[in-house]
Amino acid sequence: MTGRQRIVDAHHHVWDLSVRDQEWINGEELAPLRRTFTLTDLEPEARAAGVYATVLVQTVTVPEETPEFLALADDNDLVAGVVGWTDLTAPGIADTLAALRELPGGDRLVAIRHQVQGEPDPEWLLRPEVQRGLSAVAAAGLVYDLVVQPHQLPATVRAAALLPELTFVLDHAGKPPIATRSLHPWAEDVRALADRPNTVCKLSGLVTEADLRSWTVDDLRPYSDTVLDAFGPDRLMFGSDWPVCRLAASYTEVVDAARALTEGLGADERSAVFATTAERTYRL
Repeated sequence: MTGRQRIVDAHHHVWDLSVRDQEWINGEELAPLRRTFTLTDLEPEARAAGVYATVLVQTVTVPEETPEFLALADDNDLVAGVVGWTDLTAPGIADTLAALRELPGGDRLVAIRHQVQGEPDPEWLLRPEVQRGLSAVAAAGLVYDLVVQPHQLPATVRAAALLPELTFVLDHAGKPPIATRSLHPWAEDVRALADRPNTVCKLSGLVTEADLRSWTVDDLRPYSDTVLDAFGPDRLMFGSDWPVCRLAASYTEVVDAARALTEGLGADERSAVFATTAERTYRL
């Protein structure tokens, strides 16, 4: 890797369809994802791109997945962190988090995530039972990953203000509407979130918000420039979103796009985006 940027891939997935179905993979457009993807599939692509550590992120809201991911991390040095799932609204969430930390690979648990993007209530994060669960995540020394749609960003801003002790990580830059070339109101809401010092953003998932077949780096640039300006390199981290990215780009193409989008940064700033922000945020 001489002369190449060392990379932490702060966002990828795996799934095994022989273990459980991934019900979200339906429809013709998502058909390329309807197969099993393992760390064995990922590792050669990641290593070739200069990746030395990754963060494995939950895909489905079932309690069995997180222990499975922790076991995978325990058995593979590439996975430095796991973003798991547990029911934030459960009264015993603190005990559940403590039990997860005691499992094989439990030291790799770095964050919790829920599929907020699928919740019909745009203010789901503000519900008292959810706020209680988020407080337990903070008390456990963990981070909370946010996967939200643009219309859910205002509630995200309020949640971050209500829980200053919890670090919120915005996945996929808040899923901006790149395919329609629209910036507003997404840009204003992202900037409002970035005004909260307990927030971080992932430079991930952009290629699949663009036109899957004809996207260019220039299509992505207004959105990457927005989050770079809003959060700054010290609160921005690269993620591949593999294998979902394969709908639009190979692993190498995603890494190359991120490099192109950050080419104007200094060496230390690029190191932040590609490694040190993730290391610090997730305590890798």
